[in-house]
Amino acid sequence: MAYNSILTVLTDADLADATLTQAKALASAHDAHLDVLCLGVDRTQTGYYYAGANAMVLQETLQRAGNEASELAERARKQLTGTALRWAVEEGVAQLADIARHVASRARFSDLVCLPMPYGKDHGVELEPVTEGALFDGHVPVMIWPDGYPAMTPPKRIALAWNESPEAMRAARAALPLLCAAEVVHIVVIDPPRHGPTRSDPGGMMAQFLARHGVHADIDVLSKTMPRVSDVLVRHVSDMSADLVVMGAYGHSRFREAILGGATRNMLEVSPVPVFMTH
Repeated sequence: MAYNSILTVLTDADLADATLTQAKALASAHDAHLDVLCLGVDRTQTGYYYAGANAMVLQETLQRAGNEASELAERARKQLTGTALRWAVEEGVAQLADIARHVASRARFSDLVCLPMPYGKDHGVELEPVTEGALFDGHVPVMIWPDGYPAMTPPKRIALAWNESPEAMRAARAALPLLCAAEVVHIVVIDPPRHGPTRSDPGGMMAQFLARHGVHADIDVLSKTMPRVSDVLVRHVSDMSADLVVMGAYGHSRFREAILGGATRNMLEVSPVPVFMTH
């Protein structure tokens, strides 16, 4: 498997340059085609307008969103023109309640989606449904960068969060191009089960699976010495100087009456390094 088609989504002018820088670096590293989706977001809630409200008000919000999309697309084209990348820029308008569907319809035809952290100071409310749309409805791996992270180079030390779940297995398979190119992959197991077929060798089968792909893998078994699994993982990531975390994403879209699972959300709030995840 290779990442031949990479998608990034721009909705916020303040995050556009950093997001494009990361997406360009990733596309260049994999010699991939980069698609940039620029969305102007109508953030008014469905049902906001009372019966008989002036249609000009609605038209004004849509016009503003359209202008934002055009500005984002112009900025993206300016950054990409003259590069050696193969790229395409698309622009459009989406309402906040429907943005996940727009993202998913394009993400499903990509190999990887590159996005900024959905949580953080001055991050727009649309970033969470954008991430959810790619993960849960687009069924595509997502690479997410923390704010201020330098342009990504191929990761040399990767932490693979392993709990034997289907989501973690899918993440490992989807990340194989990255894992195979790394110098070492740490299979991180936190509080392994005391009963079951893998109790005496937690992470052993995953290490064997990766070794057959030529991956140099180590197994790190940790105790949950902190309240949250994500806290233990983040601390270990710092201790081992990891460049990337690979993990499964848990939960479902909030539009299915749930939100991102606890460990998933926590990692997207506090991870000091990029996070690669699938659902």
